[in-house]
Amino acid sequence: MTTSPKADVKAFFDEATFTVSYVVKDPASAACAIVDSVLDFDYASGRTDTKSADAVIAWVRDHGLTVEWILETHVHADHLSAAPYIQERLGGKIGIGDRITVVQNTFGKIFNEGTEFQRDGSQFDRLFKEGDSFAVGNLQGHVLHTPGHTPACLTYVIGEAAFVGDTLFMPDFGTARCDFPGGSAEMLFDSIQKILALPDETRIFTAHDYKAPGRDVYAWESTVGEQKAKNIHVGAGKDKDAFVKMRTERDAKLAMPRLIVPSLQVNMRAGHMPPPEDDGRTYLKVPVNVL
Repeated sequence: MTTSPKADVKAFFDEATFTVSYVVKDPASAACAIVDSVLDFDYASGRTDTKSADAVIAWVRDHGLTVEWILETHVHADHLSAAPYIQERLGGKIGIGDRITVVQNTFGKIFNEGTEFQRDGSQFDRLFKEGDSFAVGNLQGHVLHTPGHTPACLTYVIGEAAFVGDTLFMPDFGTARCDFPGGSAEMLFDSIQKILALPDETRIFTAHDYKAPGRDVYAWESTVGEQKAKNIHVGAGKDKDAFVKMRTERDAKLAMPRLIVPSLQVNMRAGHMPPPEDDGRTYLKVPVNVL
């Protein structure tokens, strides 16, 4: 079996949202991809800031890299994407899973977006589906459709590194919630089995970390082998029925993410704000007693 080249991975941790963004570089060229970028947002004032995205941009420029892809693992509910801001400054194509159309239909109705909101994924440059391939310079990438947290979740395997979004967390923290519209604990379990079928040495990069009890530092990198052996929710042979029961009961006690309302409206538009209204201002809606 041919060994995949090892991607160079630089992580950027945003403690305000516990999000990890990544620059994934081809070691043999200047080509790179950016995964799960963050646009800073202060909910109380409604103001955005680009500090997190600017740190990524500066690092890419300082290292003379060329951005080929700006990848979203899913429509995030806990932070706003900086994809269009980064694309304007560095180039690259914005990609997400083709099931984005399901998410757009669901939340287009929840936010009463009207017919002017396109629900065909056309806001993105590339819609990936299971088995699709792409390249980052000489690094080969392929796509796993890994729904459960949301219908459109993807895992990007680039070289021997897998970017799993919110599907898996660090082994001592477990797995993602499944109670958002379109989520499913049964689907999440099956999706995780796809990831765990990758070679044991495959590096796993998660989109968030919250410090598991007893751990004092943030962490976001593990391996398939470590996840299979130690993940507290799915490791060591835990079965599907037990997982679904645990996940369903746990999710019923969780509050909605702090930034879910602005995040969904922006991220289903590929990181763009809703169009300005008649007064020239942009507004975000808060649906009452819906989420």
